[in-house]
Amino acid sequence: MKKIILFVTIALLSKSTFAQDNSDFSMSFDHLALSVKDVDISAEFYKSIFNLNEITNKGKTDGVRWFSLGDGKELHLISIVEGDIKLNKAVHFAVTTSSFDAFIQTLTSKNIGYTSWTGEDNKITLRDDGVQQVYVQDPDGYWVEVNSVMQKK
Repeated sequence: MKKIILFVTIALLSKSTFAQDNSDFSMSFDHLALSVKDVDISAEFYKSIFNLNEITNKGKTDGVRWFSLGDGKELHLISIVEGDIKLNKAVHFAVTTSSFDAFIQTLTSKNIGYTSWTGEDNKITLRDDGVQQVYVQDPDGYWVEVNSVMQKK
């Protein structure tokens, strides 16, 4: 099941074009939804740590809150589905910042721990391509990669 979810996620994120019955169509990333225990605690985490702006929950469902990831992309926090979720660092989403050092200072000042890819506490991974990255866990254990790469516009 995890392999199926990973494949679908990669397919959606890659903006690949698929053909079906000779009809071509393309896909692009729209939103990421995370199942959370307490939507208010998770909402506060994403607002205060990642500076995400809350947007209107167009579904108007209680227990669900939406946040902008920029460029029309969204994060949906959903607390209405019960069940355990098993996570590891390979299951993560990544955000990028041009102010990587300022972000690390924010984590430190708010006493939020982070790790390198290999799991070293409060250490930064420096990839071979020069990109810096750290991993942070949200209140529900989801891993979020923060890196120093900025998207070209």
